[in-house]
Amino acid sequence: MNDSKWTNIKIKFNTHLVLEKGLASLTVRNYMTDLDSLQEFMKIRSFSKFEDLDRYELRGYLSWLVNIGFAKSSIVRKISVLRSFIGWLLREKIINKDPLPRRGVMKRDSRLPRFLSQDEVSRLMDAPDSSNPLGLRDKALLELAYAAGLRVSEIYGLNVSDLDLGTKEIRVTGKGSKQRVALVGSLARDAMYLYLSQVRPQLLGEDDSDGPVFLNKFGTRLSRRSIQEKIRYYAAKIGLKPGVHTHTLRHSFATHLLDGGADLRVVQELLGHASLSTTQIYTHVTQSKSKEIYLASHPRAKQSGASLSK
Repeated sequence: MNDSKWTNIKIKFNTHLVLEKGLASLTVRNYMTDLDSLQEFMKIRSFSKFEDLDRYELRGYLSWLVNIGFAKSSIVRKISVLRSFIGWLLREKIINKDPLPRRGVMKRDSRLPRFLSQDEVSRLMDAPDSSNPLGLRDKALLELAYAAGLRVSEIYGLNVSDLDLGTKEIRVTGKGSKQRVALVGSLARDAMYLYLSQVRPQLLGEDDSDGPVFLNKFGTRLSRRSIQEKIRYYAAKIGLKPGVHTHTLRHSFATHLLDGGADLRVVQELLGHASLSTTQIYTHVTQSKSKEIYLASHPRAKQSGASLSK
């Protein structure tokens, strides 16, 4: 299949993802990147049309992804994108049969989300240098990310008009452009108030009651990459293991709420999860932590076991 035909197909699929499914621009870009692998495979196999992708060839595609070094988690994500793409091809009558194998498709390893302890969160919140403006901005960003359990795209998209610090409420636009109300505590509210009143006007250079909440030193919206980089920087600064990012704070937010006795459905609503089953992973985290504490603390649990010969 020539490149121009692929380009035309991807433009139409891109439009479908944006206009019909309402996916965020970053998600759409990731979809397109995952489809690049399929395009490369079809070019290697000299396929002239999508109908050439039968079940046998798609199994070959998955094997090829493994052989060229993609991690299992990446392949699982590509399969998910492939399902959406094939569903669209069927709907558009570009193909007339679903070629994906019904069984034996690789599944993601079941892993509990990583979260920080409450002490680690406290140290992370105190890591920015509050004696300078950008440090105050970064502290507000960290406090807000943890207090409200926000995704990086949600932090990036926040505008001043979305904030109501008086009621400690934030209007958040999540996945699929769905809106919800997130809550913040007193520490996050105070850090945000300090940033908005003292730092943001300096960065912006004018009095603007709306526009992006978090600004870079040039007065424009802080990018997603910069948000993640700052969280990684401060995590490294206090000696946390690599891999701390925005979602780590989101996981910590949910886990600490459940540890404190919050109802699972309340946590689901605050996280903006469409399904309760997505939120239930955090009950496994808290159960795992409870077991760890029990085994370390209970006087009879710490025994290695009595000899049966006695």
